[in-house]
Amino acid sequence: MISNYSRRLCVSFSWVTRISVGSYGLWEGPGLATKFRIPRSALFVLLMFFTAFPAAAQQTKDQKKAEAQLRTVHGLVEDKDEDPVPASVVYLLNVKTQAVRTSFADEKGLYRFSGLDPNVDYEIHAEHEDVTSSTRTISSFDSRRDIEVNLKVTRKKKQ
Repeated sequence: MISNYSRRLCVSFSWVTRISVGSYGLWEGPGLATKFRIPRSALFVLLMFFTAFPAAAQQTKDQKKAEAQLRTVHGLVEDKDEDPVPASVVYLLNVKTQAVRTSFADEKGLYRFSGLDPNVDYEIHAEHEDVTSSTRTISSFDSRRDIEVNLKVTRKKKQ
């Protein structure tokens, strides 16, 4: 299906083609009359460029829409006394693909994962030295794009 934009372009190019291709067209400059001829191949290339342009713009809109739907998970890693635990490792498991992403908590105990697929469930937990947090699930049914999950490292790791 041809969009209105493409249809108008085709009409304008057919008008230009009738004037300039075949016989010489007249270009009137300041006091000068210059004859020119536009090859059909050049018009064809221009026509293809302008008809493909709206499709490329639509693809960009679709990409932006997909990026806008991606999710972010962030939070704080703390110990049993609710003090931040810097340099702890936070593991994020994609339940669908079993891929694991890691992040290190900063000096304030904060971590962040971005660019997460909203249609996938994730499991997240933190570890620091010999202690670990419980595993939390981030559901694909949770419609929030910005999810905060605070993790408390209190349990001893299984050896």
